Amino acid sequence: MESPRATRRRARPSRVRPLLYTALAAVTVLGGTAAGTVYVKAQAHSGAADVSSAATAADSPSLESVEPVAQPTVDYDARLTKAMKSVSVPDGAEVSVAVLDVSSGANASYGKGAFDTASIVKVDILATLLLQAQDAGRHLTAAEKSYATSMIENSDNASATALWDRIGKAGGLDAANKRFGLTGTEGGAGVLWGLTQTTAADQLTLLEQVFGTNSTSKLSAASRAYLQGLMGQIASDQQWGVSAADDGSGWALKNGWLPRSTTNLWDVNSIGRVTTNGRHYLVAVVSKGSATQAKGITLVESTAKAAIAALR
Repeated sequence: MESPRATRRRARPSRVRPLLYTALAAVTVLGGTAAGTVYVKAQAHSGAADVSSAATAADSPSLESVEPVAQPTVDYDARLTKAMKSVSVPDGAEVSVAVLDVSSGANASYGKGAFDTASIVKVDILATLLLQAQDAGRHLTAAEKSYATSMIENSDNASATALWDRIGKAGGLDAANKRFGLTGTEGGAGVLWGLTQTTAADQLTLLEQVFGTNSTSKLSAASRAYLQGLMGQIASDQQWGVSAADDGSGWALKNGWLPRSTTNLWDVNSIGRVTTNGRHYLVAVVSKGSATQAKGITLVESTAKAAIAALR
């Protein structure tokens, strides 16, 4: 910004030495106070100085003339990529993760491509059933509730098949997912619900439906509470996966694991909500190509921890 002009006094043609006017700086003070150029009038013969301002309030810039300062942004994807360097991914294996800090909205993702859901699709199956029941204006039947409990808490496959048939198999799942906002998930053919294809990003979107609010989720508050309750009571032998990143405050999850007969390698996945240091996170980790289930679990848990660390 250019300094306002100051009117200089003409030096009188006399024995008085010329006065030296030295411009120091143009000082702009935000908040509407006066700003201008300050000059120092130096008396060469004595070294004394007095300070006067050549600016008036009328010369002050308006707030509209001040350019807003852009706030720095954080590249959480880059931070997650860096954090993943500490994760040991077995040769031939692949992993992808998507994570959301519920409080701040900060989110990040790592890895691409489609993965078999294995049993994490059971959350999607129940979400679809609940949405269909809402549309019909009815509650779940006693049989449906029994299947749902076994399917989520114990990962019972027969119960999953019963509810898969009830929702209309892949067609019903895909229709519900379109409403939920999943764009990269496709139901498995026939009875092969475990071979539903999905992405980490889509699984995070599904978690937002399950743990969201009335304004963000297609599921009612009652439906969300029901599903969350089941995911918080997983059988003790299945309490692994994203829960490894929880500080003990309380998690809700669903895991999936599947040995592929064509490769003899494992799909190991985990989705859910974890709490650490008073903050809630939604985390979805999908993987394939681990030599054993144990190695797949280690990969999933290490990835979940890295994902949450990247958002802190």
